[in-house]
Amino acid sequence: MFAYIVRRLIGAVLMLLLVSLVTFGIFFWLPKLAGQTTDQIAAAYVGKAPTKEAILDTKERLGLDDPVVVQYGNYLKALVVGKDYKAGPVTDHCPAPCMGFSFRSSQPVLETLLDRAPATASLALGAAVVWLAGGITVGVISALKRGTLWDRAAMIIALSGVSLPIYFTGLVSLALFSYSIKIFPGGGSYLPITTDPVKWFQSLVLPWVTLAFLYAAMYARLTRAGMLETMNEDYIRTARAKGLPEKTVVTKHALRATLTPIMTVFGLDLGLLLGGAVLTESTFGIPGLGRLAIDSINTGDLPMVLGVTLITASSIVVINLIVDLLYAVVDPRVRLG
Repeated sequence: MFAYIVRRLIGAVLMLLLVSLVTFGIFFWLPKLAGQTTDQIAAAYVGKAPTKEAILDTKERLGLDDPVVVQYGNYLKALVVGKDYKAGPVTDHCPAPCMGFSFRSSQPVLETLLDRAPATASLALGAAVVWLAGGITVGVISALKRGTLWDRAAMIIALSGVSLPIYFTGLVSLALFSYSIKIFPGGGSYLPITTDPVKWFQSLVLPWVTLAFLYAAMYARLTRAGMLETMNEDYIRTARAKGLPEKTVVTKHALRATLTPIMTVFGLDLGLLLGGAVLTESTFGIPGLGRLAIDSINTGDLPMVLGVTLITASSIVVINLIVDLLYAVVDPRVRLG
C-alpha cells in the first residue's frame, strides 16, 4: 500500500508539471511560434490602449525577452521558493507557492484563489451529495424494477437531465422558484457560511439541485446498467441460495461491485467542479473559481488564468488519488500493489 501511494504521488507531481508546462506554453510559446514579437505579446496583457511604458513594464515583469525555458523555470521556482516583483521603486514579495500578481487587481493570485475557493467548494460538494444520493437510489430501484412504469419514468427523467443544459435549467428554476413563487433567493445572493449559515444554505439550494439534476441523471443510468449486469452474476445467485435477505444481497454484494466504475467517474466530475463550475456560477451569480476564470480570460489576466488551471488540475489529481485508494474499501476484489 505504501509503495502504491508513493508511486501515485510521484505520478501526480509529474502530471501537474505537465499541465503547468502545457498551459504556460499556450500563453508564451505558441504566440512566438505564430510570429508575434515580445512587444505584441506584452501588449495583449496590458489593455485596449497600451502605452510604450506599460508594454516595457509588462515585458520586464514577465521576462518575455528571456528564453521560454528560462521563463518556465522562473515560474516553477516562484511556486517553490517565492519571488520578488519590482513595481517602480517598490518591491513586493510573493511568498511560496507564488502564482504571481493579477494584472487587473494587482492582488496575489493565490490570495484571490483562496478567497473564491470556498464558494466553489460549497457548490461542488453540496451538489455531489445530492446527485450521488439521488442518482444511485434511482438507478438501484430502476434496476430492481426493470421494465415497470417506475423504470421507464425514471429513465425518461434521467435522459431529460442529461440533455438539458445547466443555463437552461438554472434560468427556469430561478424564474419559477425565485421570481414567481419566491421560495428561494435570486441570483447573486450568495453569502459565505461564516457570514450567515442560513442564508448560505438558502442561496445554494437551487444551484445544488440544478447542478445535481444533470449529474444525477447520468449516475442513475450508470447505476442501473451496472446493477442489471451484477445481479446476474454467479455470486449473487450463491448469496441468495444461502438464504441472505434481499436487502443484504443488493446493498452488500451487488451495489458494492457497481460502485467501482461510478467512483471513477465521480472522481473526475468532482475534481472538475472543484476547479470551477463555470455555467452554474455564472447563472446564479456565485463568486467562485468558475466566474473568476471567465472574467480573467475576458480581461487577459494571464497569472489568474494559470492559477485557476493549476487549481483545477490539482483537484482532479488529488480526488482521483483518493478514489483509487477507496477502491479496496468498496470492492474487496481490488488489491492495491
